[in-house]
Amino acid sequence: MSEGLRIDKWLWAVRLFKTRSQASETCKSGKISINNLSVKPSREVKTGDIIVIRSIALIKTVKVKGLIENRVSAKLVENYLEDLTPEEEYLKLKLKKEINFELRPRGLGRPTKKERRLIEKLKKSKY
Repeated sequence: MSEGLRIDKWLWAVRLFKTRSQASETCKSGKISINNLSVKPSREVKTGDIIVIRSIALIKTVKVKGLIENRVSAKLVENYLEDLTPEEEYLKLKLKKEINFELRPRGLGRPTKKERRLIEKLKKSKY
């Protein structure tokens, strides 16, 4: 294998993106950087590089431990990347999910139109 591997292919192979085209589009939009430099999908990644992936939900930071061309099972992913994402990012993601959830007692059925409007109003309001 050569010294490097395309970033979009590596991101797909280690299961950070569902498809290679999603990884490629994210690179093109400037949301992926290697060693603090925004990259294109054709940029080669090498062992030891630090990759930052910025999404709406969180900022994920990973370190390349190994190169791989083909997609591997989720259990083997830890052999190829090291997750450097701070715990606060995952807590922030969990909090966003909890805020977006409504608890509805069992047996009440679906909310009415009026109740849905009230729920949406409460979600949009600032605390």
